[in-house]
Amino acid sequence: MVASNARLTKGCDGSILIDDGPDPEKGAFSHQGVRGFDVIERAKAQLEESCPGVVSCADIVALAARDAIIMANGPAYQVPTGRRDGLVSKKSLADDMPDVSDSIQILKAKFLNKGLTEKDLVLLSAAHTIGTTACFFMTKRLYNFFPIGGGSDPAISPNFLPELKARCPQGGDVNVRLAIDEGSDKKFDKHILQNVREGFAVLESDARLNDDIVTKSVIDSYFGPLNPIFGPSFEADFVQSIVKMGQIGVKTGSNGAIRRVCSSFN
Repeated sequence: MVASNARLTKGCDGSILIDDGPDPEKGAFSHQGVRGFDVIERAKAQLEESCPGVVSCADIVALAARDAIIMANGPAYQVPTGRRDGLVSKKSLADDMPDVSDSIQILKAKFLNKGLTEKDLVLLSAAHTIGTTACFFMTKRLYNFFPIGGGSDPAISPNFLPELKARCPQGGDVNVRLAIDEGSDKKFDKHILQNVREGFAVLESDARLNDDIVTKSVIDSYFGPLNPIFGPSFEADFVQSIVKMGQIGVKTGSNGAIRRVCSSFN
């Protein structure tokens, strides 16, 4: 769903929602699995009937993300509002966003560029505990993994690889959907981090979190023998990270607008 998608180009300004224009951000390869645009549009239409020109599409996305997490048994939290919608949406601006095939070094650099830490990288990746992906994001990892060439990502557990290949066979339908958090895709929890630890990560970028001593230590901190009583709280830390992400590049005043329709500039 678009509401829980953790990708930002120029900031939390609803740029991914735009359909019009010569080459909008929505057309970027990394966004092709994003869904839920219709949900945002329906919410916007109802708000415009009651209070026209008041609530931005960017705020609707942030609030919808919060509500989706709560509905999936995740933590409740307050969402700062007052964002305005961006005035630019270009596919080229998505080039510096995290990609499923990025190395852990590239992922860390991209997050740092947005003011986010290695801990934020782990926690925001854990948002993948809810939702699905498509086989077209899996093909290279399963059948042409770099630098092996022609093989599969060795980080995939041999107990999981046959199942992934069965769901996404070589030459098969690349639009087939599969759960990102194998075994717990409809509940918000830290199960996806357990999958990363054990080689059951579906997305390559999630698996890469286990390649770095810092991000791996963050994951491990949520599975200590005394956690969660005396260890860090995954839910509380996640809330801090997602609220922090929602403050990136916020538009105010003349830097933005309140769109009448989320998919079009005014």
